[in-house]
Amino acid sequence: MTRSPPIPGYNVPAVEAWIMVNIPDLTLPLVWTQLEGGHSNLTYRLDDARGKLAVIRRPPLGELLPKAHDMSREWALISGLAGTGVPVPQALGFCEDAAVTGAPFYIMGHIDGRPLYNAEDTASLVPPDRREAMAFSFIDALAALHAIDPQDIGLGGLGKSEGYIARQLKTWGRSWRASVEPAGLDDPRFYTLEQFFLDNVPTQGPGRIVHGDYGVHNCLIGPDGVVIAVVDWEISTLGDPLADLAYALNVWPDPSDGFPLNPASATSLPGFPTRMELAARYQKLTGCDLTHLVYFMGFNRWKSAAINHGVYARYMEGKKSSEGVDLEALRATIDRSLVLAEQAMTRIS
Repeated sequence: MTRSPPIPGYNVPAVEAWIMVNIPDLTLPLVWTQLEGGHSNLTYRLDDARGKLAVIRRPPLGELLPKAHDMSREWALISGLAGTGVPVPQALGFCEDAAVTGAPFYIMGHIDGRPLYNAEDTASLVPPDRREAMAFSFIDALAALHAIDPQDIGLGGLGKSEGYIARQLKTWGRSWRASVEPAGLDDPRFYTLEQFFLDNVPTQGPGRIVHGDYGVHNCLIGPDGVVIAVVDWEISTLGDPLADLAYALNVWPDPSDGFPLNPASATSLPGFPTRMELAARYQKLTGCDLTHLVYFMGFNRWKSAAINHGVYARYMEGKKSSEGVDLEALRATIDRSLVLAEQAMTRIS
């Protein structure tokens, strides 16, 4: 069995002993290779003695918020979605006993694909003549997810689906207010928008599984340039699928924004369909009424402002190192999100 070098967060002998008993598909010894990504969960590729590949994930070290980095939730999602048409990795095994290695962990099948974090990734992985197909596969996977009745796959207890937007507004409004002092940054537009979105919440349809962070950074793109797996399900819950759709669409190009996409973003390169073309494809696949889509897109712009405001506050408070971070650009991102949210509000009013 692998003994060195030490693997942070993993008692390798104990984990491998657990694997030997619980996952007969894997043959020891294992070679552990850390996988890089945009998240802090401790994720490693496992190469077994017969050449089979798998991936292991556990939460980061240190004290965590109660619902953060929920491995049991990720496991429930990839297990429940197997065979549904939503592309997910194979669920191999889940260990909820924190005594094994200090936290719950799960093991899934390895996927021969990579996420897209920036334009450089897109340029290297998705040639121009495959970008339309990639974008359509991206929206098709989301449509497949939202078509599922969570009760049918044993995920009806994943969360409370009613009042999703109202709860989100409360959560992110509270986040903004808590970050004002440490950030040294406030903006009256945030509160005007908050009240507008509170006063105009559309009637919610049937609750569906919402990924919560659906984007090309959480999709694995295969050798043929299309989505072959959706990953990072740790904040998924039940809610309004249109909020999930709007979040996913906001990073795609559209002439109506008045702002060009960040040239470094993964979807900024030529060859992709517009945001509204993707929305039309989603509507055709699901039959969903998109009358209120602009509301959800504006809400997500407002939410993005709150998220980045919290990040900015942590930098300003010294809780995160700002070395190499362009804080002015981060402030500009907050402003841009509020401007785009205001544009949506104007179109709705």
